[in-house]
Amino acid sequence: MKSQLLIFLFVWVLVSVGFIQSTEAGQSPNILFIVSEDNGPEIGCYGTPISTPNLDNLAARGTLFSNAYVPQAGCSQSRAAFLTGLYPHQNGQIGLATWKYRMYSEKIPNVVRSLGKAGYRTGIIGKLHINPESAFPFDFKVIPQANFNRKNMAAYVEGAKRFFRESDEPFYLQVNYPDAHRPFIKMVDKLPAEPLIGKDVDAIAYMGINHPELKQQTADYYNCMMRLDSYIGDLLKALKGSGKAANTVVVYIGDHGADLLRGKRTSYEGGVRIPMIIRWPDTKGGQVRKELVSTLDLFPTFCEIAEVRVPKSLPGRSLKPIVHGEYPEWRQYLFTEFHVHSNHNPWPQRTVRDMRYKLIYNPLAGKMNPGYSFTMGKKFFNASEAELLAVASPQVRRAYKMMKQPPKYELYDLQTDPYEFKNLADDPRHEKTLTRLTTKLLHWQHETGDALKDPELAHKLFSMIREAGTAKRKALNYKPFMKIP
Repeated sequence: MKSQLLIFLFVWVLVSVGFIQSTEAGQSPNILFIVSEDNGPEIGCYGTPISTPNLDNLAARGTLFSNAYVPQAGCSQSRAAFLTGLYPHQNGQIGLATWKYRMYSEKIPNVVRSLGKAGYRTGIIGKLHINPESAFPFDFKVIPQANFNRKNMAAYVEGAKRFFRESDEPFYLQVNYPDAHRPFIKMVDKLPAEPLIGKDVDAIAYMGINHPELKQQTADYYNCMMRLDSYIGDLLKALKGSGKAANTVVVYIGDHGADLLRGKRTSYEGGVRIPMIIRWPDTKGGQVRKELVSTLDLFPTFCEIAEVRVPKSLPGRSLKPIVHGEYPEWRQYLFTEFHVHSNHNPWPQRTVRDMRYKLIYNPLAGKMNPGYSFTMGKKFFNASEAELLAVASPQVRRAYKMMKQPPKYELYDLQTDPYEFKNLADDPRHEKTLTRLTTKLLHWQHETGDALKDPELAHKLFSMIREAGTAKRKALNYKPFMKIP
């Protein structure tokens, strides 16, 4: 009895002076989930020549996923997908919440409810951007606005500090930053200290057009990314200052690619490929993993962290074994999709990729893609389409022409053509690859209850959205086109 008392006193002293974390024994790890807006993996640790020391350090101490994807390159669609663990065609959030698109039901299982029931305190800083909001009963909410003007950015870290100190319960905190959404603001809060200008950079390679205007937009996009890195550094410093870092899993992602040509609102790599970094306590840092992973894998990962049963309906898998240095048998094929963003750009698509090849299926082949003119328009670029394409190579010009009026299938060799400029679908030498991927895609559509495996329904959905028009934002009855698994 005396020896037990001495051991207790010894441990109590170590806790008091900080040698041992004061976390309750057996308490599940906390989760800090950081989400940035409209950016792909354009950060230093992914090879982009800009200064992002905080994210680089996070990757050096954690696991960097080099092949991470979102299910759809749109804000609401991406966010609903990672919070429900379901594809947009499964949860119903196929378009922007600001355009009245919404999930089928608030009763669909999601991260917030599942972790809340497990005793986690849940918080969100920044916008939710999913309908209905009532489906996500966060315990703590601040800065619900999108804040694209980047006003009072210090409030994000101050909100986090408040959240950290208000309770010692295990927590899930999601922090949503507005960078790098348009407008691409060069400097906010004197950040970055040395902003880039157009002559300092080349336009992002997946655009294929190194026009001066695109160089300047790329420079300002990079300025947003460098500023984002500073804000994330402040957040991680606040976590450390709270004394809870040692028992917190930190996850960072972008919600989809940049709002540039062949990025956001497309199924190209520039739209659906994102950064994903996970730092997990007591795991080896500096891992770079090439497995095909999706943000659909985050819900089951969070469930495993919280020791919560994973809903059977989820198509994703926990990333825990990968982060812990194991090499489990993993998926060979990864799928993404597109429906609509705002009503300006409906364009149903489905994609599948393996470790080398990628197939894009366009059920509306032959029609003009309204998303092309929307992105090419004066809203985003001062230079005309003709002026921009004049500085492109013949191959890139052909790729843009095809993007404007896509064929039924686009097939790309991502090993030799990572920016998807050469369509191989009609090349007889790739017939077997085309057949294999179309078969896998159709199987996935059946398996996930995708009603748009019927091309006629894709045409009906397109027509319905076009008829609704863009003058008013009203809810559409699109339930007949989809179904819950």
